Amino acid sequence: MDFSVAFPALVAGRLALAYSPLSDWLKDDHLLSSPLTSYSRRAVRSVLPGQYTLVLMLKTRYLLNPYIWLPTIALSTSSFENTLCVLSLLFACQGRPSASVLTLALLTQLSMPLVLLLLPILLLIVTSPVSCLASPRPFPADIRKTLPILAEFIAYSVVLSLAATLVCGSWLWVTQSWIAPLMLPDLTPNPGLWWYFFTEMFDHFRPFFLMVHLLIYVVPMCIKFQHDMLYACFLLLGVFATFKAYPTLSEPGLFLSMTALFPETFAYLHWPIVTALLHLHASLLLPLFHSLWLVQGTGNANFFYASTLVFGMANGAALLDAIWAGLRIALGELKDGCEVIQE
Repeated sequence: MDFSVAFPALVAGRLALAYSPLSDWLKDDHLLSSPLTSYSRRAVRSVLPGQYTLVLMLKTRYLLNPYIWLPTIALSTSSFENTLCVLSLLFACQGRPSASVLTLALLTQLSMPLVLLLLPILLLIVTSPVSCLASPRPFPADIRKTLPILAEFIAYSVVLSLAATLVCGSWLWVTQSWIAPLMLPDLTPNPGLWWYFFTEMFDHFRPFFLMVHLLIYVVPMCIKFQHDMLYACFLLLGVFATFKAYPTLSEPGLFLSMTALFPETFAYLHWPIVTALLHLHASLLLPLFHSLWLVQGTGNANFFYASTLVFGMANGAALLDAIWAGLRIALGELKDGCEVIQE
């Protein structure tokens, strides 16, 4: 098969399917489009009715994002994680707490670090998904309303854990599914940052980097963006895409695709061109240095890790730009002679 023809044909076919006049049931068939594509259109239409241009932008950003369709072609299970994540956010926006925490519990079984989305999703359920970035206000709901939903999430997690134990016949699956992302026993090179740290140095900082580091972002994000919990969830996905122990291309792909949900922030992005160039640079360096080191044997670990650092910088730049835009939009248009200074 000529993959130089197959890849563009696949993307063109998915775009043609999305924009075709066929019925939604046919468009959403899992054999014709990926799970995430099937739900992105319905999610936006149900939460933001009438935003047809936004729907088109979201579909286009998702379908043409190489960080999304390359893992799909590689048969990566990260597509299922993205699907469950988006479903959980969709149900939370629709005010369906049981469905939201159930899909989040399923997601936790596949990727334990994403349990950190629990707090913002609980707060999103008891508030509104309508964006209030331009008019911040204190958290409008009673946080005690989240307690029954939290208990429901714990119940779902216990049931799913018991089911997994019955299927496996022992508790050994916990080590492979839950403990591995926290302890990073496999230091196989990947697009993440931590494998090189613990191969060459910093092994005594392992608990901090893998357990505490991701945790410290959750509460500050929820406090700072308490007026828009959907945006807080979006930013936390960017944090996970940058600092997750075993990342794939799908995590930053989902984060970058979700920027289309907040078009009001586009005018306030600080360095979008620099971020795009960093991602372009990283997408060229990753396969090149991987081949030089692991295939041809003409390089060393520093080659590939340099490319992962560029990839991490690209993800970090996108995340910082999104945070800046989410905060800057609240100030509105500035008067002549005024400027915003970040200290």
